[in-house]
Order: sequence, then C-alpha cells, then structure tokens
Amino acid sequence: MFKRILVPVDGSQTSNKALVTALGLARECGAVVRLMHAIDDLALISGYDYSIDLIPIARAHAHKLLADAMAIAGSAGIDADSILAEIPGVRLGETVAIQAREWSADLIVLGTHGRKGLGRVLLGSGAEQIMRTAPVPVLVVRGDE
Repeated sequence: MFKRILVPVDGSQTSNKALVTALGLARECGAVVRLMHAIDDLALISGYDYSIDLIPIARAHAHKLLADAMAIAGSAGIDADSILAEIPGVRLGETVAIQAREWSADLIVLGTHGRKGLGRVLLGSGAEQIMRTAPVPVLVVRGDE
C-alpha cells in the first residue's frame, strides 16, 4: 500500500505519537520512512528580522530532534533516514510538500495539537498548512492534549 512515508517531526509529544503511528504503519506495509524537520523562516512568523546568530542554534536543535527521532525508528527496526529542510521565505506546508515531491513520498504522517479558537488564530496550524498543500494523502494523528 504505502512504500515511502514522510514524517515531519518537531520533538513534541504529539509529533512523537505521530512518529510511532508512522513506524507501525511502515512495519505493516514494509515501507521506508523519511523523518524531516523544517526550520521556518522566523521573520515570516514574527514579522521581525532575527539575528543571524539564531540560525546555528536552530540547526543544532533540529539535528538533535532528528537524531532522537532516528533513534526511535531504529529501536522499532524500521528503515529510515532524515533531512533538515531550510527553504528561506517558504512556509511549513509548502516545505513539506516540496520534500514529499522530491522524495516521491506516497503518504505524510503528522501530529496535530488540535488547537481551536484564539490559540489557532494566534499560533496557526502547521497541520492545516500541510494538508492544504500536500501532493499525497496525509494521516493526521491527534495529540493527547
């Protein structure tokens, strides 16, 4: 059924829950998994320019998130690799869509915090962005919050 599963990760409990779901699905389907983390253009989020000094910190954090996710995949015995996506000026949803196309993913599995009301308005919804732009089916795993 699915052979190439793309899993955006951010280190949250919700993201880890989606990762575990994706790994179980990969086991059932005999699929490979690509873990990805995107460094958002912080200026798009805040409207302010940010210091160039933050970029190495963001990269180091992203590499740790990916290493932790790779360890989870390894302990599950699933064939996985990872990628850090940095596309300046491109929002999360489009970054994930680009990665899905470039890797020929046939499914994206991601977590959602399920924010509603003011929280959604203020923080936005990365899951919603991804669902709108995804070139392949998206499995959304709801968090426990």
